[in-house]
Amino acid sequence: MLTDYHCHILPGIDDGAYDVDTSLAMIETMKEQGVERIIATPHFYAHEERSLTEYLIRREIAYESIADFAAVQNIMLGAEIAIEHGISKIHGIDRLAVEDTGNILLELPFRDLEDWMLEEIDAIASEYGLTVILAHVHRYLEYYSAENMEKLLKTDAVFQFNNEAFLLERDRDLLKQLIDDKKRIVFGSDAHNMGARRPNWDMLLEECDPEILEASNDFIAAEDNSIEVLTACDSASG
Repeated sequence: MLTDYHCHILPGIDDGAYDVDTSLAMIETMKEQGVERIIATPHFYAHEERSLTEYLIRREIAYESIADFAAVQNIMLGAEIAIEHGISKIHGIDRLAVEDTGNILLELPFRDLEDWMLEEIDAIASEYGLTVILAHVHRYLEYYSAENMEKLLKTDAVFQFNNEAFLLERDRDLLKQLIDDKKRIVFGSDAHNMGARRPNWDMLLEECDPEILEASNDFIAAEDNSIEVLTACDSASG
């Protein structure tokens, strides 16, 4: 079941889909590209929210506005949670995990890695018993020192790659490195609109070995939410 682990399809809740029409158009495009399961991950910035409860209400309202009309009906709700000081201490932060799973998507700040960021990741994983998925890990190559990138890659996290990672040699090299190291990897479009950041599964389907996509798709197993380990990706290693 082709699964998008990271996208911004819910209307009017963040910088993703502007309205219901845009949201439905994005989902229709995903269906045409073969996507069968979507994990909706609107941004959560703790410093901008009045409360976690209010965010969850806004997310539910956004979802309900498209639920009956979406071309893909298998939509799971989650969030892309910005790592901020004290994020792990927010009461109920585990409610932002992908529904019916023990997985939570975190986004690191776009500046060089600091120890407190790793501490927040560890705290969320250990205190709530969650598996952390780190969003678009390849994008941090631009900001992190080599030493700090190595620190990040040693964490016991799942690494999410955006589909366009196959376009740049640097990103492909990182993907190959993680596959060689038997790290856990999933893919997502990180789609925001129908323009420059439109759904792009057609791109990934052309580049990635089907077995690797299958492993990513099976990351969330229906029976026990078990995690599959990716072991090879011909297009990344070629």
